[in-house]
Amino acid sequence: MPYDPAWATEFTRVRERVRKALGETALAVEHVGSTAVPGLSAKPLIDILLVVSDSSDEATYVPPLERTGFTLHVREPQWHRHRLLKLERPKVNLHVFSLGCSEATRMLRFRDLLRGDHSARESYKARKQELAGREWNRVQDYADEKSATIAGLMKSKLRRR
Repeated sequence: MPYDPAWATEFTRVRERVRKALGETALAVEHVGSTAVPGLSAKPLIDILLVVSDSSDEATYVPPLERTGFTLHVREPQWHRHRLLKLERPKVNLHVFSLGCSEATRMLRFRDLLRGDHSARESYKARKQELAGREWNRVQDYADEKSATIAGLMKSKLRRR
């Protein structure tokens, strides 16, 4: 879909919901992914980064989030101790990482690159549209192709700064 300014409003509402549920446990709640970049087309799904002290300590954040409607969908202890919770209305993927996690930092750096660099944003947009037009056997194959594009953009654009 073309960029929708309502995505920023939805993020703000969900951020407050997360902060109210978790209090000081939520060390950071950031809008990430394509819906966080004005002018970038995206699936209408809000990606949110939640940073906590230790994402492996689910007892400190999962039950309070479940009480507000989130559902734990993914545990990836081998990949940055990542947890993924989902919300259906609005559609949200809440990515949980521990403080100091390199993947959380990478997500924020890429978001900021796209927000601040028109040519990077347009290049990424074109690549996403190209990939979206293909048939994929697995969603992960699409994600892997996007990851390669992201790594290339970050390497070329951030090195010049």
